[in-house]
Amino acid sequence: MEEVFCMNVLEKVQSYLDQYNLGLKIIELKEDTSTCELAAAALGVEVGQIAKTLVFLADGQPVLVVASGDRKINSGKLKRLLAAVKVRMADPGTVLEVTGYPVGGVCPLALPESLPIFLESTMQRFGVVYAAAGTPNSALPVTMRQLEIITGGKWADLI
Repeated sequence: MEEVFCMNVLEKVQSYLDQYNLGLKIIELKEDTSTCELAAAALGVEVGQIAKTLVFLADGQPVLVVASGDRKINSGKLKRLLAAVKVRMADPGTVLEVTGYPVGGVCPLALPESLPIFLESTMQRFGVVYAAAGTPNSALPVTMRQLEIITGGKWADLI
């Protein structure tokens, strides 16, 4: 059952990517990539090259932030950017509900509904970063420009 779920998710994400004609291809790994450290080890890259997708609730409204795996988001900066009263990380159930992906495999695209997406600017120090593709053993190598195109995200300084 879980394998069927993973296949459907990967097919959904790949189909979403294909519409952009950027030649982007998901990498499916045997290793667990559910944390930045595990993903970096499996891919043979720096932890900072792992593009983690985090879900925050800003005054109760979901917002995605894609950031380098070696950086911590400054919730105060996010709060100011959104002019929000309260910003907090979403719990795993909310993450699954708003993204359609489980924690450890959250993909910043092919979402059930359109959400505000911010791309943390420190990722720009890399030519390519690796985002999860919807499962805890997949990765999507993308350039910064490709990430911007496929997510519709806006660059922001949130560190």
